[in-house]
Amino acid sequence: MAFTICNLTADPGEKLSGELTLGGGEFRLPATVVCGERPGKTALITAGVHAGEYVGVQAAIDLARELDVKKVVGTVVVVKVVNRPTFERRKGSMGLSDGKNLNRVFPGDAKGSEMERLAHAISQEIFPLADYYIDLHSGDDYEELTPYVYYAGVADEETVKQSRQMAAWVDVPYMVRSHVGSGGAYNYAASQGIPGILIERGGMGTWSQEETHSTRRDVRNILCNLGIYQDEKDYRKHYPLDVVDVCYQYASHGGLWYPFKKVGDMISEGEFLGEVRNYEGNPVEGCWAQSDGVILYQTASLQVLENGPMIAYGRISREFDSRKERITKYWGKRSDSFLTQRRSELHSPLAGRWREAIGARLPQGRRLKILDVGCGTGFFTILLAKEGHDAIGTDLTPEMQAHSVTLAREEGADCRFLVMDAENLDFPDESFDAVISRNLTWTLPHAEQAYGEWTRVLKPGGVILNFDANYGLSDFADTSSLPKEHAHHKLGNEMMQECEEIKRQLPISAYNRPAWDISVLGQKGMREFALDLDMGKRIYVEKDEFYNPTPLFMIYAKKA
Repeated sequence: MAFTICNLTADPGEKLSGELTLGGGEFRLPATVVCGERPGKTALITAGVHAGEYVGVQAAIDLARELDVKKVVGTVVVVKVVNRPTFERRKGSMGLSDGKNLNRVFPGDAKGSEMERLAHAISQEIFPLADYYIDLHSGDDYEELTPYVYYAGVADEETVKQSRQMAAWVDVPYMVRSHVGSGGAYNYAASQGIPGILIERGGMGTWSQEETHSTRRDVRNILCNLGIYQDEKDYRKHYPLDVVDVCYQYASHGGLWYPFKKVGDMISEGEFLGEVRNYEGNPVEGCWAQSDGVILYQTASLQVLENGPMIAYGRISREFDSRKERITKYWGKRSDSFLTQRRSELHSPLAGRWREAIGARLPQGRRLKILDVGCGTGFFTILLAKEGHDAIGTDLTPEMQAHSVTLAREEGADCRFLVMDAENLDFPDESFDAVISRNLTWTLPHAEQAYGEWTRVLKPGGVILNFDANYGLSDFADTSSLPKEHAHHKLGNEMMQECEEIKRQLPISAYNRPAWDISVLGQKGMREFALDLDMGKRIYVEKDEFYNPTPLFMIYAKKA
């Protein structure tokens, strides 16, 4: 069916651009309606609610041009500038005639001031047609911020849940749950049952191609995850962490504002954040952190208003990060096949090649205490124990740990296995002569943190051996290049697709590896490095059930 919004009607398979006429003809908003050939949900995208926040405006303009109607299932409505009169006169973000903040007056008033009438028209004529809502913002002309996303938090349980899911697909470091149900456009929409988010990126009255490109990627990824846009989802660098207990601090005095921190900085309770001074340069007001947290945004102009915002920050919470739970469950489902594969691999030519490759890099002439991180079903741990070393294997998946014990018993190997998080090791400092790992770092949500832990538990002069690959460049759902007897063929398409989806949630998938790994290890205190980019060619000679087509690399790092 055709889709009608205000005065615009788009037929199935049509992309229609024009002006939405609403509020009895008072407001004319530039918009594009992308009506897919197949029926489905409707996504509303707006920008310019704050007319001086340009990243969202340019991103909306580009999205309207770039969205392929053939890939749309349902309808996408893009309103490019909501507060158009103020935008076209370059008068900042408040209402042109009433000086009111449009994003504080929803649902508005048909008989109120200019911004109240505009909010009412949108609430009555646009929101009822939307199933999902994405509002694009940036910092105002006085404001700098670290990219983050708000999601609607005052609505029915299902709407809040869907809003949070939308926020989790945005490529920004942080997300914040809103605790108001009206005033803001997306807040009010959510109170009417429309899941909604507000993306913040950029600021200071400017925009860049990089910022608008990132915002467009965010919107496309959200539309893909909602099933409204049929395209491949892009990789992300961030999986947003929840920021809670957000503190907004305002100036008691107008004057000159001097921030002492940068947006994105971590702060501690009681830390000095900045001060307001008079024209003689004398401090008239100081600003101290009331809690630990991360700075989300702050005034960056020299001037600050009385009762105007100085800075906002909040406490980072990992309570809602579900990636590890999903990763653990996934590898638990694959643990039985891992046991079968490693049982065979221990008695294949690969075992000898691995012993040779590892032995060439370990300190010689003594029994070593070695930690095998992410050991799976214990392949490396068992090999090292049979070589006479004191080997301990850890894995986050209980099923893997149980199978490791079984396999070690079968092999007569004297080694131990523990359920443990590679990013939070439960060992004292300087406990091991070597830390070894295979095909683990690409699965970690916080790989940099893991490297810090591995370095911490190493003795001085100890070594890290990490065998991994840049799996972010591979599509695990495509098994066409693998030999017929390969283990991945036995897992089924659904299992491989789930692995691919998990991988796309991990920042490391977008990094330039192994260059990124070397840089991080150097920052963590490792000083002597060696890199082998041909390791896979020497290990996986035969194209059999164990074959790995992705080029395997080896990183050797020695602690100072």
